[in-house]
Amino acid sequence: MMWRLVGKGSRTMTCFHLAQSLFLASASASASASHSSYTFISKPFHSFNNHLPQLSSVFLHPIANSASFAFCSKPGRELRTVSPESMSNPDSISYLTQRQAAQIDETLMGPLGFSVDQLMELAGLSVAAAIAEVYKLSEHNRVLAICGPGNNGGDGLVAARHLHHFGYKPVICYPKRTPKPLYDGLVTQLESLSVPFISVEDLPLDLSEDFDIIVDAMFGFSYHGSPRPPFDGLVQMLVSLRNYDGTRQKTPAIVSVDIPSGWHVEEGDIGGEGIKPDMLVSLTAPKLCAKQFSGPHHFLGGRFVPPLIAEKYKLHLPSYSGTSMCVLIGKPPKIDVSALRENYISPEFLEEDVESDPINQFRKWFEEAVGAGLKEPNAMALSTAGKNGKVSSRMVLLKGFDENGFVWFTNYESRKAHELSENPHASLLFYWDGLNRQVRVEGSVQKVSEEESEQYFHSRPRGSQIGAIVSKQSTVVPGRNVLYELYKDLEEKYSDGSVIPKPKYWGGYRLKPELFEFWQGQKSRLHDRLSYSPEETNGGRVWKIERLAP
Repeated sequence: MMWRLVGKGSRTMTCFHLAQSLFLASASASASASHSSYTFISKPFHSFNNHLPQLSSVFLHPIANSASFAFCSKPGRELRTVSPESMSNPDSISYLTQRQAAQIDETLMGPLGFSVDQLMELAGLSVAAAIAEVYKLSEHNRVLAICGPGNNGGDGLVAARHLHHFGYKPVICYPKRTPKPLYDGLVTQLESLSVPFISVEDLPLDLSEDFDIIVDAMFGFSYHGSPRPPFDGLVQMLVSLRNYDGTRQKTPAIVSVDIPSGWHVEEGDIGGEGIKPDMLVSLTAPKLCAKQFSGPHHFLGGRFVPPLIAEKYKLHLPSYSGTSMCVLIGKPPKIDVSALRENYISPEFLEEDVESDPINQFRKWFEEAVGAGLKEPNAMALSTAGKNGKVSSRMVLLKGFDENGFVWFTNYESRKAHELSENPHASLLFYWDGLNRQVRVEGSVQKVSEEESEQYFHSRPRGSQIGAIVSKQSTVVPGRNVLYELYKDLEEKYSDGSVIPKPKYWGGYRLKPELFEFWQGQKSRLHDRLSYSPEETNGGRVWKIERLAP
């Protein structure tokens, strides 16, 4: 049976027309949220009164994403965004004063129709998403969330719940509980998940022994003055983690929610003796104190900010990618490439459990990669070499496989085609990161039949067919506009729906396997490597399975 791989079509989601209030429709879609201080108001915020009649038409354009909702806006009223290239410059984005932050919260929960629990849910979700972005479960799964009595503490409780669902193991320290139904509900939700609560008295003296991440959700931008007991002691515990004598192998990462607790919202760490977080997750927009943040990871959450607020406060904020609920801002951290490593955790891959035929074993792993939802599981690195022996590699897409080999399609005048004409041997490499797996396949290569190439060519989208004609692959072109003009000409030529002829220089190749290696990552670099090589036995060909040293 030959596997044919067909791409999925895209869907376009169009925003709904909502009347006098704006409502965030999907937590899976865009956003993260507002801050550490939410103020209920019983009448519209006066400075926005003359904008209210326009609210029903404030919408964004349709979004081509299968899982995204967003606020909608008239053309010309989009949120001011900052290009990714300028994000390394702290002056390219907006920072809020304490008063501005409070006014924005009041407006969100007044004329714009948000509720405090909505904003808190989105804030906590964006914090959890930022943590998951940086701190991998395999090395940082033990989380202590220290939550204060206000809305910043509520953000921490919500973040802990989401972290639990992400697979982390949170513990909550919540010494001054707010006696309101919203907070009681958050506690009940955590208790129903068996997330433990710990008192200040029961915390270990050395937090680094029990925790990999500490979420600082004690105080937000509305807090004034010096921390009072027991939070003064908790702040000092976090400060002491950065004042150790060097005997610890590592210290927990500190993640501050919106404002590092104890910092002045505008002047920052006055005196320089406050918490030094490794990550700061600013909400809605960074506060002025964030300019003093010197840690490696500064994220922003608050994707729901509507155009009216952006215009009034002249907000310049970074754009979010895809369905992300947080975005990295500020200067990227300096990276020690030699220290980048992953300690893989995988089930054992044993000889007695594998298929005797490597094609069947590949099919099994391929189906699991597809089932895991990995992006382009049919992507493979194709390595070729010409008669000079110089190797070149590129990513191509597998378009079929069976007992006869692995098939892909390309331009017969490309570099890889020239190299295969001189040396008809190649290597394929599949890498499935989410499963900690690789498969390497080596063998001889030959062209598929013209009939097979024709059949596949006409199964492709018409745009891809035209693109194959336009692109003289690997040749020099004077500019992208040349390709675009050629494409438009052919698009018009075949606009009547007539058959687009396959160019003679385009077709498929098939690699006939002579060697397989299946690799699965394991702890401490003791990876599993099982190779399949053919051997003759009793006049027949069988596959010999051997374990290779990692």
